[in-house]
Amino acid sequence: MAVPDDRPGPHSGPLPGYALLRSLGKRVVRPGGAELTRTMLTALGDLSGLDVVEIAPGTGTTASAVVAQGPRSYTGVERDTLTTSGLERVLDGRGTVLVADAAGTGLGARSADVVIGEALLTMQGDAAKDAIVAEVHRLLRAGGRCAVHELALTPDDLEDGIKQDIRRALARPLKVNARPLTVREWTALLARHGLAVERVETAPMALLEPRRVIADEGPLGAARLARNVLSDPAARERVREMRRVFRAHRDRLTAVALIARKTASS
Repeated sequence: MAVPDDRPGPHSGPLPGYALLRSLGKRVVRPGGAELTRTMLTALGDLSGLDVVEIAPGTGTTASAVVAQGPRSYTGVERDTLTTSGLERVLDGRGTVLVADAAGTGLGARSADVVIGEALLTMQGDAAKDAIVAEVHRLLRAGGRCAVHELALTPDDLEDGIKQDIRRALARPLKVNARPLTVREWTALLARHGLAVERVETAPMALLEPRRVIADEGPLGAARLARNVLSDPAARERVREMRRVFRAHRDRLTAVALIARKTASS
């Protein structure tokens, strides 16, 4: 697999961490891996006959699991046009791909029973987080549910200074202003927009640990990823730096999935 040059060009900077990992062949770029995604989907229950919207579906690993359940409709809202063709291949006519922004999808109000988003909100600043969650609320019918899978800080009473130190440490290798919240803060963010959290699941943040990579990608996929990383010195150093930061803060990082319901009064 050809690996894109990660050096900045005249009109662009280095690839964000998640984009670099995808370019190297990593399909699952979720804080809690495929296992936490499966747990989240199990918590949602049967999706058959429902209208499902997934925001930023990426390579379509979650989309594939959703459409296999036979929802009434599936719509993937993806801003990155470079990934839409791959997503369309995964869907194979079983859903629709819409090129739009997460905070302004253009879909009708109260048009979804379920909205899913993974590894999206963590990468946004506070104002963007609020705008995206407000859009999720707008899309959901009364009683509809959203499911989010994000990176979290732990424990809930973590000092603000430590939070800032971790966010700065993450920003360097990820090349994006990652702003993970504590589980309590994620819950409060959803609640501010009329989404009451009903279930919380957590998993270790082990995105680049060998055991997690094999579990997420399979032995052949993990081998391809390792070959691609080893063959590109610049990418190899970026991946090593990401893993060093994740390991340095492993006691303060976790993955979280939250299921929340739109309250009838909101």
